[in-house]
Amino acid sequence: MNQNFEVRIIAVGKLKESYLREAEDKLSTLLRKKVKLTLWEVPDEKTKEGASEKEIEKVKTLEGKKMLKHFLPSGKIVAMDLRGKKLKSGEFKRMIKKFSEEETAVQFVIGGSLGLSEEILSMAHQKISFGEMTYPHQLFRIMLLEELVKIEDRV
Repeated sequence: MNQNFEVRIIAVGKLKESYLREAEDKLSTLLRKKVKLTLWEVPDEKTKEGASEKEIEKVKTLEGKKMLKHFLPSGKIVAMDLRGKKLKSGEFKRMIKKFSEEETAVQFVIGGSLGLSEEILSMAHQKISFGEMTYPHQLFRIMLLEELVKIEDRV
């Protein structure tokens, strides 16, 4: 990958557990040897237990507005979404390699526990999922970094 290529991860919520922060630091250091990496965290909105669908959409919209402030004006937007296309590691690597050849940046967007707003999903050039299982969004960030670190110059 091109070292001028920017990988931007925009995620809802902070990594609270020290072992996740340590993993993020280690993987980020490795990835920065290959690309320009920028990580943005936006605060998650509080959701009351038993929230209605309307209240859930309001929370996702508020989180989405905060995320939009960190978007680059150009580059591909990849929404990490349970309903997205399920890619194998090789397919993911080829997608990123192609983006790095055609674009200046790729922006990964990871929603909070409720997911991403419709506005963010509608802006995405690609929606991908890492499978049928549901992972905590903090752990998912580490999984994404791990996949990115494994990308080699030759795919």
